[in-house]
Amino acid sequence: MRERIAKILGEVSRVIVGKDDVVETLLTALLADGHILLDDVPGVGKTTMAVALGRVLGLDYRRIQFTPDVLPSDITGFSMINRDTGATEFKPGVALAANILLADEINRTSSKTQSALLEAMEEGQVTVDGATYPLKDPFTVIATQNHVGTAGTQLLPYAQLDRFLVRVSVGYPDFASQVDILRDRQRSNPVDALEQVTDRDEVLAMRDAVRGVTVKDSVLEYITRLAMATRERESVELGVSPRGALAVCRMAKARAYVSGRDYATPQDVRDVFTVVCAHRIILTQKARLAGVTAEQALAEALDSVSAPDAV
Repeated sequence: MRERIAKILGEVSRVIVGKDDVVETLLTALLADGHILLDDVPGVGKTTMAVALGRVLGLDYRRIQFTPDVLPSDITGFSMINRDTGATEFKPGVALAANILLADEINRTSSKTQSALLEAMEEGQVTVDGATYPLKDPFTVIATQNHVGTAGTQLLPYAQLDRFLVRVSVGYPDFASQVDILRDRQRSNPVDALEQVTDRDEVLAMRDAVRGVTVKDSVLEYITRLAMATRERESVELGVSPRGALAVCRMAKARAYVSGRDYATPQDVRDVFTVVCAHRIILTQKARLAGVTAEQALAEALDSVSAPDAV
């Protein structure tokens, strides 16, 4: 299976050049059955990354461009009366057609439309007019947002940010990668040449294997001490919650699986801690005014807690 994962990563990296670590984080989060928030400036490949991942994994992919006029029913679906039969019919929304749903520029729609994703992300279902409809399995939301040109945007509330397993920033490519990007796109779009490496059934099997990864008590205790360390920091008003600690554990197990192991180590926890927790903590006003970032606060927490011996 390690060879298959390497092939998946290699195929996606044909399009997302020079960002192997970001691609691996996205695949890891998806295998951990989590949702992904891509938070960065325009033009760095956020949407392309989501499209490429869906094609390579062989999953049903849908995209919805969030604008102020998008309604919750566009996501969940709606009921209507058939004028010919008089019967009520359900018209499914975009969420019911997707294994991977790209919520593009999620911060540019209304709060009520953003919240329409909450049940889908947390429970894998939508409820319309009292009836519940299950979503496809797997179901992953990959949302993008940027904070350039903030007029008309709606910041995601903390309760919804907490539904995302990871928040990832893509960043600009280095010099050599930028040249490669320019060269590869002279005559065609590399996305069109991507090959499907796996399919839905194998993705589900890999996700089940992630659940079976062993996490010893010493590693669970390490995660707990890290979570508690964030709650005790002077610069942090709201630290990592129990749900956040569970997210760290899920992501660490997936990290171990992607690395070819059936057990998680303290290093797996350290590798995923910041990307899982940076959007889950709230800094004090004093810390924000002093220029402290969530990443810095988490780095201090990591330094303050001794890791157990390798397992």
